[in-house]
Amino acid sequence: MVKVTFVEHNGKESVVEADTGLSVMEVAVKNGVNGIDADCGGACACATCHCYLEGDMVSKIDAPDPMEESMLDFAQERQDNSRLSCQVKVTSALEGLVVKLPEFQG
Repeated sequence: MVKVTFVEHNGKESVVEADTGLSVMEVAVKNGVNGIDADCGGACACATCHCYLEGDMVSKIDAPDPMEESMLDFAQERQDNSRLSCQVKVTSALEGLVVKLPEFQG
């Protein structure tokens, strides 16, 4: 299990234990985190699971593939640490991951 902290735009934090192998989106949905809509169910066909990975966590995962890059172009308030949570798999290297959620998804 990996500890993941979700921070909603209003500052509300949800600290959850995540099973490795799940996507960050699946963890959020399973734990009722507000701000991860996941309209496409994890098919990388929308940007409703857009999030920001805090700290050095971006360097611990693979770069976005072309499909994710394309979907991120539709995300509001995209930043350098923006990712689609459906495309980020939980691994032990992500222990302590902090995921911030954009305002428009709150």
